[in-house]
Amino acid sequence: MEAIRLHAYGPAANLRLETLPDPVPGPGEVRIAVRAAGLHFIETLLRQGRPVGPHPAPPLPAILGGEVAGVVESVGEGVPADLVGRRVVTADVTSGGYASLAVAGAATLTELPDHVDPGAAVAMNTTGATTFGLLELAPLSASDMVLATAAAGGIGTLLVQYARRAGVRVIGAAGGPVKVRRVEELGADLAVDYRQPGWDKLVREAFGEVTVVFDGVGGEIGRAAYGLLGRGGRHVVFGSAAGEWFFPDPEEAAARGVTVYDGIAHLLGRDGGMDELRARALDAVADGSLTPAVQSFPLARAADAHEALESRNTMGKVILVP
Repeated sequence: MEAIRLHAYGPAANLRLETLPDPVPGPGEVRIAVRAAGLHFIETLLRQGRPVGPHPAPPLPAILGGEVAGVVESVGEGVPADLVGRRVVTADVTSGGYASLAVAGAATLTELPDHVDPGAAVAMNTTGATTFGLLELAPLSASDMVLATAAAGGIGTLLVQYARRAGVRVIGAAGGPVKVRRVEELGADLAVDYRQPGWDKLVREAFGEVTVVFDGVGGEIGRAAYGLLGRGGRHVVFGSAAGEWFFPDPEEAAARGVTVYDGIAHLLGRDGGMDELRARALDAVADGSLTPAVQSFPLARAADAHEALESRNTMGKVILVP
């Protein structure tokens, strides 16, 4: 098989395409012919040898990634043979996802309808599930005014779509004119470029205060977004694309009546795990109610995909295609 392997921690250029022996599924496992492999920002940190939360730096040499969609090619002991040929998605690859073949536990598979694109399935399996988890923290009603930072990203595009379908007014903040145009195309009531000074003033002039912030950027952008919340607002933190998390001072937030939520902590500690959220997300893409943004790179260009993600030059979920 072809795979991207990391032999030394460091820059994206250390990710190299190699030909390796095909992985063999063990008892209870299947081998998947990969059609799309998901890439996550934390993998750019793991590539550098930096542990992320419960994820330690991988032992080397390593094949990064754990999320793929594709077709079951073979099965291990104890797995029904009729799984072969099924289109599936999983977030629990054990052999590494940046590859043309991947091994995963049969119990972790979700079967895909024929009309669901593998890239869209990968996007919804984790990014979509995360979006639904964040919405658990701040359920939306027609009276809300929502501000989403990183609105052209994987989660942001889904938040904008969800809010629009729910009849909620939504403002999308993104970095650069191309991303702002994308947010406009999604139907946001207002799209602003957070790289431009005074973007928060534009929001205040147009709509006054907001009731909910979903912040995937952090840093000064997150701080400015928090400043737009009115009394009783909700501030949901789920990312730090700026390289720095922003959490409001608890005493100040309490004085303003603002409730602050750590979205990642909620997802990691959620009763019942992520399976229910994944099911809801995959149902949403199957019935057409949500359409994830996907940016594809050939597997051989995994290093380029990492560099683009690190420099924030991507829109939507980044996937690798063998």
